[in-house]
Parts: sequence; C-alpha cells; structure tokens
Amino acid sequence: MKIEETLSLAVVKAVKALYGVDIEPAQAQLQKTRKEFEGQLTLVVFPFVRLSHKRPEETAAEIGDWLQREESSVEKYNVVKGFLNLTLAQDNWINVLEGIRHNPHFGIRTAAPDAPLVMIEYSSPNTNKPLHLGHVRNNLLGWSLAQILAAAGNKVVKTNIVNDRGIHICKSMLAWLKWGNGETPESSGKKGDHLIGDYYVAFDKHYREQVSELIPTYTAQGLDADQAKAKAEQEAPLIKEAHQMLVKWEQGDPEVRALWKRMNSWVYAGFDETYRALGVSFDKIYYESDTYLVGKAEVERGLREGIFTRHEDGSVWADLRPEGLDEKLLLRADGTSVYMTQDIGTAKLRFQDYPIDRMIYVVGNEQDYHFKVLAILLDKLGFKWGKTLRHFSYGMVELPNGKMKSREGTVVDADDLIAEMISTARKTSEALTEGKKDKLEGLSDADRQEIARIVGLGALKYFLLKVDARKNMMFNPAESIDFNGNTGPFIQYTYARIRSIERKAAAQGLTLPEQLAADTPINEKEQSLIQHLADYESVVQQAAADLAPSTIANYCYDLVKEFNQFYHDYSILGESDELVKQLRIVLSSQVAKVIKSGMQLLGIEVPERM
Repeated sequence: MKIEETLSLAVVKAVKALYGVDIEPAQAQLQKTRKEFEGQLTLVVFPFVRLSHKRPEETAAEIGDWLQREESSVEKYNVVKGFLNLTLAQDNWINVLEGIRHNPHFGIRTAAPDAPLVMIEYSSPNTNKPLHLGHVRNNLLGWSLAQILAAAGNKVVKTNIVNDRGIHICKSMLAWLKWGNGETPESSGKKGDHLIGDYYVAFDKHYREQVSELIPTYTAQGLDADQAKAKAEQEAPLIKEAHQMLVKWEQGDPEVRALWKRMNSWVYAGFDETYRALGVSFDKIYYESDTYLVGKAEVERGLREGIFTRHEDGSVWADLRPEGLDEKLLLRADGTSVYMTQDIGTAKLRFQDYPIDRMIYVVGNEQDYHFKVLAILLDKLGFKWGKTLRHFSYGMVELPNGKMKSREGTVVDADDLIAEMISTARKTSEALTEGKKDKLEGLSDADRQEIARIVGLGALKYFLLKVDARKNMMFNPAESIDFNGNTGPFIQYTYARIRSIERKAAAQGLTLPEQLAADTPINEKEQSLIQHLADYESVVQQAAADLAPSTIANYCYDLVKEFNQFYHDYSILGESDELVKQLRIVLSSQVAKVIKSGMQLLGIEVPERM
C-alpha cells in the first residue's frame, strides 16, 4: 500500500478517535509538502474544522499529535495555518523503496478480465503519398496513448484506417498512367510510397497549369476572378478524368481496380518500412475500400427512413441546422462516397468486431468539425454508442518556414526525418566526445550505429510528445537532439549513466542484500527521490485519465533532474558507509527502472551505453 493510502486511513482513524465522526479516506486530502516547509506530505485540515469546532491550527495540532503517537510512519509534524505537514519516519522510506525494488512492473497494472476495452485509431494514411512529419506526431501520440491506457489497466486494441480509395488516389493513378512510363519501385530504386507521392505532386502541377490556362477564358466570359478560378478548377480536363476514374473504380472496372491494387501494394510496403522504423504497429487494420460500402448502405437506410434527403442533382445530404451546424454531403451526385460515408461504415464494423467500451480517434484538430458531425450522424442512425466516440484532437506540427503541403511536395518526409535524426545523433555524440575518453570504446561500428538510432529516434519522439498534444508546436530538430535540458537524449544519458554505475559496482564485486537494513541512514535528497519514484503509479493513472503522454514525458524529465542533482551532490560508489552505498546503488537502479518504464510508455528505447 502506498504511504499516502496508509496515512489517509490513519487520518480516518484519528478523526473518529478525536471527534467521533466517520469519514471516507478520500476526504483526507494529502499532497506533497511545499519545498519551503519541513515535511514530505501535507494534510489539508480545513474540512475537519466543522467537526472539531476549533481553529484550524488547533485542529491540525490535535490530528498531528494523534498521528505521531499512533501511526509509526509519522516521525514528527508541524502546523502552518490550516495545513498539517508530516515528516515520515526513516524506516518508512526504506520500506517504500523496497516495495518498488521488488516489483519488476512497478507502476504498471495488468488488465483484469472485466477491464474496459479501449480502441484507439491512429495513423489513417492516404495511399497517395508517403508519411510525413504530421503523420509521425499522429503515430507517436496514438502508440503512446495505447501504451499508457494499457499500463493503467485497460484492454487496448490499436487500429488503423487506410484511406485507400477516393479522388486523391485516382489523381496519383491517373498521373502514373499519363507520365509514368511503367515506372516501378524496383526500376526507380524508390520506396513505393515515395514513388506514388511523386505522381500525386505531378498531378497537382499539371492540374494547376490547366487551371491557369482556363481562367482567362472564363474571365473573358464575364466572370470575376474568384468565379473564373472556381469554374476552371471544376472544368480542368485532368480533374474530370480523375472523377471519371473514381466512378469506374466504384463500378468495379477491372482495369482500374487492377491498377489500384498494384499501386497500393507499393505504398503498403513503403508504409510498413516506416512503421517499423518508428516502432509502431496495429492490432487491426481497416481499409476504406471495404468500409465505404457499409457506410453507403447506412446512408441509403437513412435516406429511406427520412433521416437524410436527396437533392435535385442526386446527391444525398444530412441537414444538421437544427443542431446548430450546416448541411453535410454524404453521397455525391454521381453516387460516389465521401470521408464521412466511410467513417460511418468503419465505426459500424468496429463495434461489430469488438465489444468496445471507448473509441478514441487520434486525428488533428482541423477535423474537429468532422468528428462532431460523425457523432451526431451515428446517433441519428440509431447507434447507441454514436455520441460516446472521443476525438483526441491534437495540434499541428509547424516548421520554421511554414506549414507543410503534400500536393506541392513541401512536406518533411518521415523517412528522411528519421534518417537525419539518426545521423545527427551520431555526429552530435562524436562531437561531444572529441578529445575526451570514448565511453563507447570497444563497441563495433554497428553497435555505435544502433545507439545513434536509439538516441536519434528518442530525441524525435520525446520532442513531439513532451508538448501538450492539444497545442500546435514548432518542430526544431537541433533543439530536440540536445544532450542537455528537457530532451530525450538527456533522459537517455541519465539512464546510461546509472547502468554504468551498476556495471562498475558489479566489477568491484559489490553485492546487494535482499533487503536493505531498516536503520540505513537516509538524507533528504534520497527521501525526495524515493517519493518521486513512488509517484510513478499515480502519474501513469493520471496520464491515462487525461489522455496525456506529455504527463509521462515531464515526469521522466523531473525524475532525471532530481537524480542528476543527487548524483552531483553525493558519491555513490565512493561512499565509505557500506549501508549508505547499498542504499544509493539500489535507489539509482530503481530510478533507471522507472525511467525505462516511463520512456517505454512513450515508445522510446533507452541505451545501455552512451
């Protein structure tokens, strides 16, 4: 039992003994004592004043006296107005540390058979382009949320919806037919997703040229500049051909379908390579080409039941004006579906496939309106879980030179970014050790490269996850790979430092007892570190409740800062008191254990050496 829980129960007994009233443990609010006051835990006394009918200071002193007398874990206390600051007995800290030490999965809960099932959708790529920096943030957030929710005791299913059909896919297909000359990933030496992305950019280039050529014609017909541009965008031959190809695809045209399957297979192979590099995966992948028909059937049912309406041009719409929104297109005039149609079908299939208690969509905040509409439509269609869907809305990743644009080819490619981060990690490490002792002496080049991979990816992941997900952020690779400050490499380096201490201790023949001596001297810094370690379980639970990977990231950073201050102020292996040396080695190893556990929840590896 955590010390806070023990003391809360003790406060319950104290209130009963002193004032004859039964209270719930939750009413005994314990919090960390502020640094300017003596003690480790503070009880808020004000709620008990109405029971004692005394001043807050008197009430605090009465409860403090009782706890000091009856509760062995309390050594002494002091009162500051309505706050009772408790100093814990020394052997209590040893017991807390030993509890952490002998629990290899400290802070992590295993899902019970009746635990809620949470499905998390993330990634959701289009098969017309490679993954980019925005996808990287999405994948890392989704993966980390899945790890955190599982660590908090939930069952978790990680899922992906691949947007493998639609007008954007047809644009790449059409461009390849026109200008590809039979090019393949093998003939070009490119990853398949990169190759297809090139043709998406090529389509947009030629399409914009056609639009520019048509605008003067419509301007001459008396249209203003905006009207001329809008009509040119509709009448450009390329976009008309792309729409015709989409209609053929939905009609099952054999040639179009064969080309679609071939080109998508190239993209999937490329995606899989990027996912492996990022260290993310999925339990179930859905494809829009499978789910859109289910969605269309639901839309058609809604049309028959009067939930939706058909316009004169044949398109189908949902009128959401009574809900304070607008009309939403569900089927185009030519019968083809839109994203919303697919999402309706995907949601229905998922709830058929799994007994989902919570469904979380990890999608950028530019889709806030989309998911508000989706929830309403599913509710209108009679799905009881419709309005319980949760959109985990996160901010965009911005660059020093502005936003990314896929169709213009100005994105930060995920594969290039990963390679650059690994290369920069190795160069930075070599620059820092130039002229100094090589801490990686004896390692092969392959081992050094593996460390660079771990550090480079750790820098990238931590930088993207330490920020509140709801906020837009500026990605700066140079800042992310700094070996000092609130960065992944700084945390990884601390872990590697502790592992080095453990190796040196083993080389010196130091053995640790199964149980530390209860009378081992322990200073305030060591007590603070133990208290910080003990907080890990509640931090994981809070991160899960808030859906906040940044909570884990900042906990790890605070723990590392505290350990490094301890390491700076006190000797570990050079300590002359054998009991204190044993305590410090155990304490250091538990810090390393929690660092590794916390970083794993972020999808970040930690190297044994740096």
